[in-house]
Amino acid sequence: MSLVTTHILDTAAGRPAADVGVRLETGAGEPVADGRTDADGRIRDLGPDTLEPGVYRLVFDTGAHLGPDSFFPEVTLTFRIADGTEHHHVPLLLSPFAYSTYRGS
Repeated sequence: MSLVTTHILDTAAGRPAADVGVRLETGAGEPVADGRTDADGRIRDLGPDTLEPGVYRLVFDTGAHLGPDSFFPEVTLTFRIADGTEHHHVPLLLSPFAYSTYRGS
């Protein structure tokens, strides 16, 4: 499992959001890794096994899942990694007009 993992739950549909593109970037916007959610809405192998401490972003291509006229065509979650060897799970709960996140386990 990589240091950063994520998953997307479509709360309006009541199921995982499959085949959604996600990018991991530094806080300055430099690419680190990218991937697509699996059938369970998860990306377990996003990025390296270690990262330098600092600010990072996950950029979700939510428009591909919600459609071309979606209110949120992209969601960016910015978070801090204090320990570059500790696992960080950052999920996205998504609906057509709202989203939320939390530090997962």
